[in-house]
Parts: sequence; C-alpha cells; structure tokens
Amino acid sequence: MAIKVVTFDLDNTLWDVEPALLRAEEAQRQWLLRYRPGSVEQYDHDSLWEFKKTVWKRHPELLHKVSAMRKQMLLEMQLAAGYSERDARAGAEQAFAVFLRERHQVQLYEEALEVLEELARDFTLGALTNGNADIYKTDAAEYFDFAFLAEDLGASKPAPDMFHAAMKTSGVQAAEIVHVGDNPEHDIRGAREVGMYTVWMNSPRGPWPGGPRAHREISNLRDLTAAVGSIHVAAGGGRPK
Repeated sequence: MAIKVVTFDLDNTLWDVEPALLRAEEAQRQWLLRYRPGSVEQYDHDSLWEFKKTVWKRHPELLHKVSAMRKQMLLEMQLAAGYSERDARAGAEQAFAVFLRERHQVQLYEEALEVLEELARDFTLGALTNGNADIYKTDAAEYFDFAFLAEDLGASKPAPDMFHAAMKTSGVQAAEIVHVGDNPEHDIRGAREVGMYTVWMNSPRGPWPGGPRAHREISNLRDLTAAVGSIHVAAGGGRPK
C-alpha cells in the first residue's frame, strides 16, 4: 500500500512562527493604543498572559477556537476599560484583523517551497493545524490540495478529528498518509494512533520525549523528500509498524 498523501502541521514545521507572532502581537497592541486607549496600557507581557489564562478558564467552550478566544480576550479588555458593548465588539474584530494580517506574514524555511514542489509532483498535500494560520495566505498556497484548522472542526490534534478529515477528503486510508509535524504529542502521537506514518520535524535537534517514536526524524526540510520516499518504499508492506 503506497503513500499517496502527505499532510503538514504548519507553525514550526514549514516556518518559524515566533517572529510572526511577535509582530502580530505588537501590531495589535499599537492598534489598541491608538483606537482604544486605556484598554491595554496596564498590561506588560506577563500580566497580559495571566489575563489570557483567565479568559481561557471562563470560556472552556473556546478551547479549540483560537481566533474566537483572542476576540473574546480583546472584547473583555475593552469592556473592562469602560467601552460600550458595541464599541468593544467592533474593536475586537478590528484589532483581531490587524493581528491576523501580520500573523500570516510568515517567512517559510528557506528550502520549504522547493521541497513542497518536489512532493506535490507525486503526492497530494494537505495542511492540519491547531493554530489559525491559513496556508492559502502564504507563499506555499499553490502546493496544497486541502487544509483543516482545529477551530473549524472543534477539535485539536492529537484528537483524531483532523486526521480523519484528511482521510475523508483525500479518499485514502491512514496507512497511505505521511504526517509531518514538530510536536511529538499533537502531531506524532496523534497521527500514529490513527495509523498514519509520521515524520518528526525536529529543527532544534532536541531529544525524543518518550513514547513510540516517529517513523522518520529530520532536522531540516531538505531531508523530507528522502524521508517520505523511504516510507513510500516501506509502505508496500501495509500498515505502519
């Protein structure tokens, strides 16, 4: 049973997400300072993080909806500063739009587009992310056939929902898919448990945290084509072992 589909996590798999998130947070802050004065000045990095955690605790229904959770945080910050419900809701939408626009200004790893182009010649490519990055708003858009976000499905990896969605959309069995991701728990364990092959993108070259290992491990995307190719050859024997 040969490999037919390769699915990717996005943040820290195809790009380093930290620079984009820092810029997005700052753009959001500058918008609030200009258009909603009094809503953000009292927060430094640590106190803002603590405030976010209180929002998460009060709204467990938004656990897998990172965009809705951020909007709720923005709403509550403005309400606490004395803005009307109407102005706070409008401000939350506008501040989030500023954040999201900058969040998508990601810099793909240098070798990413070349590797994706190579893989797209032989495999269907899909994106599976717990975050709110839209692959179709990046330079890699043309190589992807489908994409799923946790907030759209109401479940985050390692839950099986996104992996099952990938199987249903592509029309293949789990053992015909290789999932590539940086998170041992969300990506590797989640994909393995539904029967997919896995490649661990270990850019920091950290130690494996324990449990069943990925079928292949790479530290640079340049090695991904060979890793998928070797799995493709081995997959003739059926399900992953």
